[in-house]
This record gives sequence, structure tokens and C-alpha cells, in this order.
Amino acid sequence: MISLYVFIDYIYYTLNTTAMYKRININLDVELVKKAMELTQNKSIKDVVHYALNEVIKKNSRKELLKFKGKVKWEGDLNEMRSI
Repeated sequence: MISLYVFIDYIYYTLNTTAMYKRININLDVELVKKAMELTQNKSIKDVVHYALNEVIKKNSRKELLKFKGKVKWEGDLNEMRSI
């Protein structure tokens, strides 16, 4: 495995939603980065990492919805909604 040493700036929000920048150092597998850049059409490593972080957040947010499975009563007509 060949590692790529990069600096990444990312934005994170404090509790009062003030944007802040954080610089971190990480070692990335070059082949994984190349493949991710091809698949996502991102042009920079920073963009690929941001994309990956957003995907992890979305995936885990969807998982959180599963805890409501069977606990929410549906009222409505899907066929009627689809015809609109």
C-alpha cells in the first residue's frame, strides 16, 4: 500500500453554528483516492474526503430512521399521491 500524506481543511460547526476550519494530517491509500476521484468525478483529494464524510453522515442518518419502523401509522393513499 502506498500512502499519500495530505493536509485537509474542513469546516465544522460549533454548538452556536459558527463555522470554523480545522487542519488535519492523514495518510491515505493512493489507489483508494484515485478510484474515489474517478467514481465521484471530484477533482481534488479535499473534495473526495468531503464527499466521503457527507456520504457517511447521510448513510447513518438513514439508519437512524429505521428505529421508527413499525412505530409510525401511515395515513394516506399512495396511488392518489403519485397521480398528482
